[in-house]
Amino acid sequence: MLAGSSQIIAQYYNLIRLGQEGYRNIMENCHENAMVLKEGLERTGRFNILSKDHGVPVVAFSLKKKNGGHDEFEVSEMLRRFGWIVPAYPMPADAEHITVLRVVIRAEFSRTLAERLVQDITNVLHDLDKLPPKLIVGEEEKQENGGGALMKRKSNLETQREITTYWRNYVVAQKAIKRQKVAAS
Repeated sequence: MLAGSSQIIAQYYNLIRLGQEGYRNIMENCHENAMVLKEGLERTGRFNILSKDHGVPVVAFSLKKKNGGHDEFEVSEMLRRFGWIVPAYPMPADAEHITVLRVVIRAEFSRTLAERLVQDITNVLHDLDKLPPKLIVGEEEKQENGGGALMKRKSNLETQREITTYWRNYVVAQKAIKRQKVAAS
């Protein structure tokens, strides 16, 4: 099984090449960068940190509240605009109601990148807060149930149309601001 052992061979090569102290320095740096990311996420006040501080340099986190019905999958998708691939996935059996985002801190992941990721996540949260909620109350359902609030998920097409309309309006507004600045100059 060469494919399965290739990562172990690569790690062993790095240990021989860097020595125990060099390898320890890399892992300590990864741990410090993971702590920068974790602390930045905690400062937003919007995430539960699920990973431990010791061991593998991984930061796993989930949203504290699903404001507007937005979830970790949307955060993951929107982070792609900034060039980040941060996977979101549900936990295994008996915890599938929990969805997490996960960032693996590698040797080339610097403190600057950790700070930039926190800033980009903050920007994504700000953008999600501006978007309409995913859950809606249908007027016909309200009338049928005596005015009771029955929640219904929007279809993918409805959500796509709302997001497209939102971004179209946003782009038009940004262009108008640019034209005003040019006209004022």
